[in-house]
Amino acid sequence: MRSEDWLERLTPHAARMADADIAELNRLDPARLETATLQVGPIHACFARQRVDAAAAAALLETAASRGVEGAIAALFDGEPVNRSENRPALHTALRSDLGTGAAAKAAYQQALQTRRQMGALLAKLEASQVTDIVNIGIGGSDLGPRLALDALRERDPGRFRVHFLSTADGSAVAHVLRGLDPTRTAAVLVSKSFGTQETLLNGSVLRDWLGSGTRLYAVTANTARAVEFGVDPAHVLPLWDWVGGRYSLWSAVGFSVAAALGMERFEQLLAGAAMMDAHVRQTPAARNLAIRHGLLAVWNRDGMGYATHAVLPYDERLARLPDYLQQLVMESLGKSATQDGRALACSTSPVIWGGAGTDVQHSFFQALHQGTDTVPMDFIGVVRASNAYPEQRQALLSNLLAQAEVLANGARSDDLQKSYPGNRPSTMLLLDELTPEALGALLALYEHSVYVQATVWGINPFDQWGVELGKTLATGLMQALADPQKSAADPVTRALIERIHAVRRG
Repeated sequence: MRSEDWLERLTPHAARMADADIAELNRLDPARLETATLQVGPIHACFARQRVDAAAAAALLETAASRGVEGAIAALFDGEPVNRSENRPALHTALRSDLGTGAAAKAAYQQALQTRRQMGALLAKLEASQVTDIVNIGIGGSDLGPRLALDALRERDPGRFRVHFLSTADGSAVAHVLRGLDPTRTAAVLVSKSFGTQETLLNGSVLRDWLGSGTRLYAVTANTARAVEFGVDPAHVLPLWDWVGGRYSLWSAVGFSVAAALGMERFEQLLAGAAMMDAHVRQTPAARNLAIRHGLLAVWNRDGMGYATHAVLPYDERLARLPDYLQQLVMESLGKSATQDGRALACSTSPVIWGGAGTDVQHSFFQALHQGTDTVPMDFIGVVRASNAYPEQRQALLSNLLAQAEVLANGARSDDLQKSYPGNRPSTMLLLDELTPEALGALLALYEHSVYVQATVWGINPFDQWGVELGKTLATGLMQALADPQKSAADPVTRALIERIHAVRRG
């Protein structure tokens, strides 16, 4: 079968659904709501407002079968080399669940258990010390996941330590974080798989000197030798492995700061929630598999409907960083234009992921979602039970969540075109019973598996990211040109900009 056959199969369904009305689809099919709803652990998912009828949904399941989605999921769990460009497995699931049957998966799970024991021992010593603050130094997956987890969970668990984050190579951020901290009561954790990330080493050097002692310096890395050379005590180095990509690494020792703030028990609960979703994805047939359904609808919206962007709209301030986290997970994983076997793709891949937390974003970009010329598919995410003492605010939040999703789907006609809501904007509703560590773990694992489903359909590798490497290499060379006016750049535009920078510096 040709790799493009799946797209040809979907094309007539997409043409038929191009003018379909979402509200009418739900009115005409009484069984639609039941078949479009799934409950997995603490997540209630409703797909009834996607522009898909029963025939299109069946074609999507045929696509999953023809593209070998279920077999690819098994290969992922079992530790087969699904990252073909780097010839290695992607075993982030083994960090939290023992569902793989292969030797590599079994060994990875044991390594993860041992690392968590090491994390617990280090945290026990930290808790017995005078340290009150921890600075997490990392970028990308070494930053986004821990930030999101702490934002989401610290309202319930304020924690033993205050955790601060440094990611960007911007001295203003360093100055802001260090302002008000006491170096004698602060620890720093450098998180970098290679221990060669420019931003992390620059900021780490500042913290190492500011602390004045290596006794409160920690590292999470696959390059222990380089961390020790940097000045980290070998006993303070937690391992990473080449089979864990940065954007899939929250479940590893990258979560050290999360465990420090919330305690190892809460960190284990986060992993347990992800493991619950892993079990569902591994063991559930495609028709009732939440991640497969979510991923297939993402493919449908991108290639069937031709939508170029996707909005993530959590109606809970604690999840405000979720769109940022998913930007990396989705766009770094799926931003590819070549197949795993090196051919140019004949379809579109990653949408642009964006969004923000409601109700704030209702007063910024929702105007474009409702009445703009582009249709933007959306994931609405709500949390039913509050953990604070303000029930009226929760009621207001949920009522706005439900109202906006309804109007975006159903619209409202007016003789005045300026006041008419066209509706027919597709969305998925994900309701969490409560924002617990288990629920957050399940939600993030759902998105990880959805991304893998999309990658499998498109035939691309979601575990490499060659696209960012060339610019990083070039930046290293340009550092010299910025430091020494006698050096220059080959590109004429870059050369002119460097000359301007030097002129401003000279005053």
